[in-house]
Amino acid sequence: MTQWIDAAAMDDIDDEDVMRFDHDGQTFAIYRVNDAVYASDGLCTHEHVHLSDGLVMDYVIECPKHNGRFDIRDGRPLCAPVCEKLRTYPAKVAGGRIFIEV
Repeated sequence: MTQWIDAAAMDDIDDEDVMRFDHDGQTFAIYRVNDAVYASDGLCTHEHVHLSDGLVMDYVIECPKHNGRFDIRDGRPLCAPVCEKLRTYPAKVAGGRIFIEV
């Protein structure tokens, strides 16, 4: 069963940035780009490094360990060494809060 989880305040994250969110034993990455929000698993599919330590450029998150890149909108890998898709989750803003559906 899926549910919307209150993850953070919109003001907690700058534009073109990423933050870590832990819930129920799982780590997520929440992104803000052009005042839209996106969410994915929080660990890189290559070496399981926290993506919240990475760099966001447009709609791309770059892993801090080996510079692999993912499209944050759909999780597809964009360059080596990542080749496995990153799981993404629906995200929305309501009342100044960011919610993700898990």
